[in-house]
Amino acid sequence: MTARTMTARITIVAALVGLAGVAPARAQSGEPVKIGVLADMTGTYADIGGMGSVEAVRMAVEDFGGSVLGHKIEIVYADGQNKADVAANIAREWYDHGVDVITDLPSSGMALAVMGLATQKKKLALVTSAGSSDITGKSCSAYAAHWTWDTYAMSRGTGATIVKRGGRDWFFITADYVFGLTLERDTSAVVTSLGGKVLGSVRHPLNSADLSSQILQAQTSGARIVGLADGGADMITAVKQAIEFGLPASGIQLVALIAFISDVHTLGTKSAQGLMLTNAFYWDHDDAGRTWSKRFYERMHRMPSMTQAGAYSATLHYLKAVRDAETKDADAVMAKMRATPINDFMTHDGRLREDGRVLRDMYLYQVKTPAESTSEWDLYKLVATIPAEEAFRPLADGGCPLVH
Repeated sequence: MTARTMTARITIVAALVGLAGVAPARAQSGEPVKIGVLADMTGTYADIGGMGSVEAVRMAVEDFGGSVLGHKIEIVYADGQNKADVAANIAREWYDHGVDVITDLPSSGMALAVMGLATQKKKLALVTSAGSSDITGKSCSAYAAHWTWDTYAMSRGTGATIVKRGGRDWFFITADYVFGLTLERDTSAVVTSLGGKVLGSVRHPLNSADLSSQILQAQTSGARIVGLADGGADMITAVKQAIEFGLPASGIQLVALIAFISDVHTLGTKSAQGLMLTNAFYWDHDDAGRTWSKRFYERMHRMPSMTQAGAYSATLHYLKAVRDAETKDADAVMAKMRATPINDFMTHDGRLREDGRVLRDMYLYQVKTPAESTSEWDLYKLVATIPAEEAFRPLADGGCPLVH
């Protein structure tokens, strides 16, 4: 079976699932509003997005009421396999057959490919999972929004805090694709600007089952801080193997430059205790977050990641903009999204900037010790709130061609 045939098959199956039970309403209400969730269903990022992102989008549609401007809201979803070409083929097919907006997009390569198509076809892309700061920098689009987090915010949150606490000599273990390279670049810039040193780095491909060579290079580099510029299963593998090789026991601090609650849950507090991480959302941060997360847990039997929360937030804000703009036209909807403050359980008085960056406060957390954790998902304690203006790159510094 060819990749294109498999992609089409996945898309058709997903569409049938997403449209189940709405055919009569569609016939009565005319052209539906269609939302596509392009996720990683089985790979490295399945736990941080996957079917959890699909369910979060469903929750947003349900909470909105299931229809907008008299039109039924439909959801389709597919597995982008973390491949830019596969994602582009699916997105092209979706946009050409009536999908109005695509969300999730777990890898930066996927996100950038779909953003290019969105610009060409004047459709929308709401990037809620991928993290490269280039999404709102040199590759920004008038038809895209970067919703949840980015590599600049991670470097300003976790990286800067570690340097200020004395962690000045760094070595990076980096995933060899857009996201990892951007995360290393942004964090290196922060480290050196604060007087630290980068002693070296080593790269690895996505989905690496063995990182022992990279761990050994980090161990012999002389660095006291090992920055993990990778995510999902790769980050988990790096932490487990670093512990096996005795890095933490020898005084070398591991820093997960991007870590999700599913990663920490998999590692457990015994392995992850003391790990510092920056997030846009944690389920137990406040009452509103707890209420929504418990609803999500009832459906998915796990607590949501920040990207799954972001998929809900982006979808709800998009639907409100369609309603208020009284049209599905992408330019009008995006203008309304920028003009309207973002308020929901994860974002308070946020705003969508002209380069596509959503500005919201970010939070620096530390993983609890086993003694501090009182339940399976009681994993973080708050260290600091990072105001939006400090967390995200200044508008003038990103190189976005839309900014004059």
